[in-house]
Parts: sequence; C-alpha cells; structure tokens
Amino acid sequence: MNINGTLVNYYFHCKRQCYLFGNRLNLEDNSEDVQIGKAIHEEKAEEKNTEIAIENIRLDKLTSEYITEVKKSDADVNAAKWQLIFYIKVLKDKGIIRKGRLEFKEKNNKTNKTEIIEMTDELERELEMYVYNIEELLEQEEIPPVIHSSKCKKCAYYEYCYI
Repeated sequence: MNINGTLVNYYFHCKRQCYLFGNRLNLEDNSEDVQIGKAIHEEKAEEKNTEIAIENIRLDKLTSEYITEVKKSDADVNAAKWQLIFYIKVLKDKGIIRKGRLEFKEKNNKTNKTEIIEMTDELERELEMYVYNIEELLEQEEIPPVIHSSKCKKCAYYEYCYI
C-alpha cells in the first residue's frame, strides 16, 4: 500500500477511518465537512495556483522555506501535524529540505492559527514507526472498532459506523 498524507491524518484521527479509506471504502464525497475543506483548497489554488502534487501527496503550498498545509479547523491538530511531518519527510527523501507550516482557517475567518514544525531525527523515527503501524493496520482482516467519540458525528463514515 502506498501510504499518503490522508492515511497518516486518519490514523491519528480514527484507526477505523484510516482502515476503511485505505481499503478503498471512500464515503468522503457525501461529507459536507470534506466538501468545505476541498472548497478552501480550491479557493487557495485558484488564488495563487500553489497546490503541488508529488507522487502520492498533494501539498497546499511549497515555498523556499516552508511546506504549508491548510486545514479548515484545529479540531485535530495532532493528526494534521503528523500529516505535515509525513510531507516534510517525503520531500526530504527527494533532497528538498523545508520546515512545515500548519495553517488553520476557522470558518468565521476571525481565528486563524499557524504552527511551525521542523523535522528532527526523533520525529523521523516516530514517523517511520507510524507508517509501519499504518501498513499493518491496513493489512488486518478485521475492521477496527468504532471509537464512540463526539468527533464521530462530523465524520464522513458516520452512517457506515452507526446506521
């Protein structure tokens, strides 16, 4: 399986979501939150034509100093952080060294947040472990259990898990 940033994000957000998406059960086209996220990305791409696709990843923006990942909210900062760390590593493996810039564009546009991430040897080792864990998760026979969290209500897989 070719691991991508979405799988890394989902691994931290919900193992079940990661498993389902990684095993080609995509319910995201029906999700309003996913559509909002895509609209934000499309708007930024039209604005500056900055989105870049490299192999199996899509970067929101790449400058001489940063890889920037834009999220519509800071609902799961840890998942977004590891997705960006994954992107930093993919570029590093290609000889492109950048810091990461994580931007959260809240719906009301009044509370935007930014976080800067620099790759360290420790983060790189942790990432390798997580990528291995994701590969193992995707090869499992059984779907991980529902996590029963408040975040489930906004998930694209809600109906699959609960209805």
